[in-house]
Amino acid sequence: MLRPLFLLLATLSFANAYAGEAKIKSSLDRDHPEIGKVQQVNKAPIPGLYEVVTQEQIFYTDEKAQYLINGNIFEMKSGRNITDERTRKLFAIDFKALPFDLAIKRVKGNGQRQMAYFSDPNCGFCKKLENELKNVDNVTLYLFLYPVFEGSDVKVHNIACNKNPAKAWEDMMLNNVQPPAAKCEASADKVLALGKKFNVNGTPTLIFADGTLVPGYLPGAELEKALNKPASH
Repeated sequence: MLRPLFLLLATLSFANAYAGEAKIKSSLDRDHPEIGKVQQVNKAPIPGLYEVVTQEQIFYTDEKAQYLINGNIFEMKSGRNITDERTRKLFAIDFKALPFDLAIKRVKGNGQRQMAYFSDPNCGFCKKLENELKNVDNVTLYLFLYPVFEGSDVKVHNIACNKNPAKAWEDMMLNNVQPPAAKCEASADKVLALGKKFNVNGTPTLIFADGTLVPGYLPGAELEKALNKPASH
């Protein structure tokens, strides 16, 4: 008789947990619409804490939804950033669905690996990224010009209208050669809308073939590691 009793208790425990998560979601949607529509509520790795997933980010709350925590959970023993890992998994992007026609394409070596990224010509860390990418081979890069700094819109326009945008970009970012003034119908509006859709709030922002979005600069070794992950299907 122990086995049926165990199964009954396990079922009740699961049902209670689900009811608790559903209650938290309902409470937050009703009382705190300012945080955005709640997509999921899940148990966090810390007892009594719940993970709240909105359209834009992850929060944490207690079982009564009285407190909201905006921050990262780290596992002390391993040093893992649990929140960052969950964010990358939950907000993974369908890489193949990106509008590559809006990007500047560069192919290095056999081009088998792929990475898309948002970058600004006046961004210091974007220049550091380009210096790292000099040493990365066998990759196809899709650059989305994303002017967020003052004066960047003019540079972005001149690069986009250049006869060879990829070379104009590399000349500026690696050798500080400013692109000559140019006129064309190029507009950054579509790329800005794309960045807003993916909550790109700064540059550089990287998107790898497995759908992982990484906000910020990565050194060469980390780039290689991320590029070698299998592409999403």
